[in-house]
Amino acid sequence: MRSIKILPALFALAFVLPVSAAPKAKPQVAVKAVMTEIEFSHQLDEARAERLEKVVERFNTQQKEARVTLIRHVVNDAPKEINLATRDDLARFIANRAKFKPLHEVMRDAKEPLDSAKFSPELRVGIVDSKGKLFALPVALATPVLYYNKVAFRKAGLDPDQPPKTWWAVQQAADKLFDAGSRCPYTTSWPTWVHIDNLSAWNGGEVADAKGNLAFNGLVQVKHVAMLATWHKSKFFSYFGRRDEADNRFAAGECGMLTSSSALYGELHENSKIEIGVAPLPYHDDVRDAPQHTLADGASLWVGAGKTPAEYKAVGRFMSFLLGPEMQVEMTVAGGFLPMTPVARAASNSKLLSTDLEALQIAYRQLQSKNTMRALRVSQIEQVRLIIDEELEAVWANKKPAKEALDTAVQRGNVVLPALLKARLPL
Repeated sequence: MRSIKILPALFALAFVLPVSAAPKAKPQVAVKAVMTEIEFSHQLDEARAERLEKVVERFNTQQKEARVTLIRHVVNDAPKEINLATRDDLARFIANRAKFKPLHEVMRDAKEPLDSAKFSPELRVGIVDSKGKLFALPVALATPVLYYNKVAFRKAGLDPDQPPKTWWAVQQAADKLFDAGSRCPYTTSWPTWVHIDNLSAWNGGEVADAKGNLAFNGLVQVKHVAMLATWHKSKFFSYFGRRDEADNRFAAGECGMLTSSSALYGELHENSKIEIGVAPLPYHDDVRDAPQHTLADGASLWVGAGKTPAEYKAVGRFMSFLLGPEMQVEMTVAGGFLPMTPVARAASNSKLLSTDLEALQIAYRQLQSKNTMRALRVSQIEQVRLIIDEELEAVWANKKPAKEALDTAVQRGNVVLPALLKARLPL
């Protein structure tokens, strides 16, 4: 109640003071906010770049002191204020981490909140320092799942509400799809990510031994690649490329089943001409303790070193914008990516969004394990991934049996790996 007594006294004092005691009013001068321009470097295709442009423009319309401009990444160019690292080139960013400023330092200096501990452990693999603080921001992470064409399933006499759970069931479904006239019963994008990294984790295999040497030529991996080779010969499995070429084939209705990123669901759901279903990544039911867990991988944002305080403050504003609950939910709905914080995860699990994020719910279930923190993922090391892709293509071309190809890939990979790992460790 004290403030109520003070206010009348102040008003009274104002009236009893002589007019001459009042200071001469100075004219108000409008202070124009200084606009800080920062650049956001990326290497996305046109469609994905357009979606990112909408996010950036929304930020720009809400700001008077900062503006973000999207630019396409130029090889060997110095890092910009904000830089997008995809799953494929994450190793390159880590190897050149001296060219980047840790995100937790950027946010601290910009006086923007950032609690690294609130991010799910599986989203922080490879982008935290030795103290668990975020070096970069995980913005677009996903895990592989199985998509299937419900119309093609019905045509083949398969139940669209009972997708295959195991690789043996996938083979049976592929057989029926082929008999029903399909020329592409099954295909895959990102072969090394799906069929080496995640196949190994999902079925309890290892990609490296205790000493850090590559070892993805174990029984489970050899058996799996040999199975795919048999499917390829039988026309059950069609191979279209090392990246996401198979996504478009499936979206066009050419293929009955596809293994690809859980983040693809939103795009397929909105733009595909087919009726799609989504299911967990198949596992080998004759492997003990399978299934276990898949891995969360994707894109992250890295901040270039050597920028001005004003530029870092603008970067901090943009990062906080992305971390806002509303923005996270929108990015999750639009892109199907795993939400970064508990608030966004809770919203994505609500009844309102559950029908739109079926793949996301499946992705969550696949990641529920204490072992999702394994740091070595061969699909993230470009030189090793290219070796594996090359050896797998030799299998599909019937030039090598599965064991020889994987043995060779391990041998070749171990030649280049030590120097690459030295560059990676630690943040």
